[in-house]
Amino acid sequence: MSNENATVEREQRSTTTDDVLVSVRDLKKHYGADSLLSDDPVKAVDGVSFDIHRGETLGLVGESGCGKTTLGRTLVRLETATSGDVQFGDTDITTLSGRELKQWRRNAQMVFQDPDSSLNERMTVGELIRDPLDVHDWKTKAKRDERVRELLEKVGLSEKHYFRYPHQFSGGQRQRIGIARALALEPDFLVLDEPVSALDVSVQAKILNLLRDLQEDLGLTYLLIAHDLSVVRHLADRVAVMYLGHIMELGETERLFESPSNPYTHSLLSAIPEPDPYAETDRITLRGAPPSPRNPPEGCPFSTRCPMKIRPEEYRSVDDDAWRAIEELREILRERVRTDRSITVIARELLGLETRISDIDEITEEVFGDVELPPELATHVDRVVEDVSDGNPEDARRYLKREVGGPCDTDDPDYYTVDDEGRSSYCHRHAPEYESPAATLDSE
Repeated sequence: MSNENATVEREQRSTTTDDVLVSVRDLKKHYGADSLLSDDPVKAVDGVSFDIHRGETLGLVGESGCGKTTLGRTLVRLETATSGDVQFGDTDITTLSGRELKQWRRNAQMVFQDPDSSLNERMTVGELIRDPLDVHDWKTKAKRDERVRELLEKVGLSEKHYFRYPHQFSGGQRQRIGIARALALEPDFLVLDEPVSALDVSVQAKILNLLRDLQEDLGLTYLLIAHDLSVVRHLADRVAVMYLGHIMELGETERLFESPSNPYTHSLLSAIPEPDPYAETDRITLRGAPPSPRNPPEGCPFSTRCPMKIRPEEYRSVDDDAWRAIEELREILRERVRTDRSITVIARELLGLETRISDIDEITEEVFGDVELPPELATHVDRVVEDVSDGNPEDARRYLKREVGGPCDTDDPDYYTVDDEGRSSYCHRHAPEYESPAATLDSE
């Protein structure tokens, strides 16, 4: 389907998606808060809010480890939320338990990424699809068998497959079986967790078309989790862009793809491969890797890598290479002060032995190299070297944050509405005082 046709179809569908089916407010899912070895939880999902309208497909994209799958699993109660609300109609599903939770699960199901591992090889296809019907004691056994055969036909298989085993099917056929199982109890809402990423390209389009046809026939609502942006653009009505447990931008698919508003969305979309090897591309190369969700940065979650990061006013004329080096030193200190404090490191510190943060002279030589720092920044670096050499790396980190940090380092952004369709973006740059991109970090 062309992008133009997809846009027309979404506009036609928008008239039927006015009511909200799933409403998420300040949802958090943290792991390991009670661990004996660390007081810092893994903040997989850290305060997300959005709505999913009845009959629409909301795409959820982001780098690996950003919390997409955890969010999807939490919405169908395969994970228990740490805090926040998930309103499904008039019911907050985070409060359900026992029989109420079992009854609610008829309304929401999940299609998993890997069809090989999500199907029990010891059960026949008929048994696999009938299993949720048996668990919920759905009607009579004869009606259940009839329902299974109907579902096989609906997903493009046949009745003769009823008594076969999963290993006798191809990857695409296995995913059809998984979809049939998810539809057994006639749910309203499906979480599709990378439903085609494990399949051959030739099969992916068939499964995506099947999902779209089922949505139209059955009035289904989807949360589509994917790392393949072309899949999301093909199927989703709206897209939520996720980074380090936060929703960075959310809006209508074509508008978001054509004109991203958030610096992270812009960076993510710039990585889409260009079929023409001679075409000029405006690719943005981000520094380093995403921070650990156990040790996320303060302020904006994207602050350690953002090419549009806001500088303090007194440093807006500083050379880009010099400022980039300062930011790199800050991130090294932040990561090593927190992440490297394993039991071994703590023991070495207590014994007065050298640790990896001790090689501060080598670090500064590698980071700054031939970069010429203005006197005021050189003074700050000298102070950092002195603090670290004296065994106070945390003091050095705090000093740099105080002297060269900006609002991105200290304050959480707000969500700003950035177009007339209600698209929202989580970034300080949308505030009136910071809208000008002057004095940003350059990207390659």
